[in-house]
Amino acid sequence: MSVARFIADQRTRYRVPHTVTCLLLGVSLAWFYKWRDRALGPAAASGLFTIMDRRRDTIDRAVAVMFAKKRGLHGSPRLHADLVDDGWTVSEKTVADSMRRQGLVARRIKRRNGLTRQDKTAPKFPDLVKRNFTAQRRDAKWVGDMTEIPTVDEHGRPGPKLYLATVIDLFSRRLLGAATGLHPDAELACAAIKMAVATRGGKAAIWRADEAERVIFHTDRGSTYTANAFIKLCRTMGIRQSMGRVGSCFDNAAAEAFFSSLEWEVLSRHQLTDTRQAQAVVLDWCYGFYNHDRRHSSADMMSPVNYENTAAPDREAA
Repeated sequence: MSVARFIADQRTRYRVPHTVTCLLLGVSLAWFYKWRDRALGPAAASGLFTIMDRRRDTIDRAVAVMFAKKRGLHGSPRLHADLVDDGWTVSEKTVADSMRRQGLVARRIKRRNGLTRQDKTAPKFPDLVKRNFTAQRRDAKWVGDMTEIPTVDEHGRPGPKLYLATVIDLFSRRLLGAATGLHPDAELACAAIKMAVATRGGKAAIWRADEAERVIFHTDRGSTYTANAFIKLCRTMGIRQSMGRVGSCFDNAAAEAFFSSLEWEVLSRHQLTDTRQAQAVVLDWCYGFYNHDRRHSSADMMSPVNYENTAAPDREAA
């Protein structure tokens, strides 16, 4: 048996990545790939590569192409859905195996520093969500929060920070408002709410005569969300405020999950040198990839916009 055949057999029979076997045997990857490409040509007929080998190689190529197309951000469940939509008949386990063989890693969790600063003299709002981050219709429950976007100069030293305030509809996980600014204050929170209302067609589109039917906006108890200007804006727009407990990230887990995705999918992959670049990169991901391409398990593995355009009308009718 040739060395190359042995390497291929480890991958076929035991799911040992060829990169690992090549490393252990002291064989260069370039040499193995050259052998593989020859085997997939005329030599394939002689049995150097089995049908299973060729199928696996074809799947690996398709997975790698789709992984790159999705910016390297989709893990095996989402990538599986992408491939099925593209016409492939393949299982999620097969996609996961292919990603493992090729060293394609889509996501790691990073914790972020919170910006919550409570004003103990501010009005208290009840928790109307109680960790139920689902909604049966659009504009029933929104959640929001703020985070900081760090920048560094050419020497790696910390630069000025950009701040991002968000508004997300729990029905589809669509990002309705993403306001950026140099200060994490009530003005920034107001800008995000105004964006969300505008996205939904204005105040008249979300207003409900029955107060119990009005949209709920759930946040932490930070001073930005208890400021007089923000409270007044919510009342004017017909929005009911809701707040979780102090110091409990789980009470606003849906908003936290968004920032966790932002941390890994954007901030850990870019070195942002100034606030203008940070704004361009973050908003491109927010309004481009997140809303239109990123699949969500809570939205039937569709993107938020696709979910609202397809599954949402059927769900609302039911």
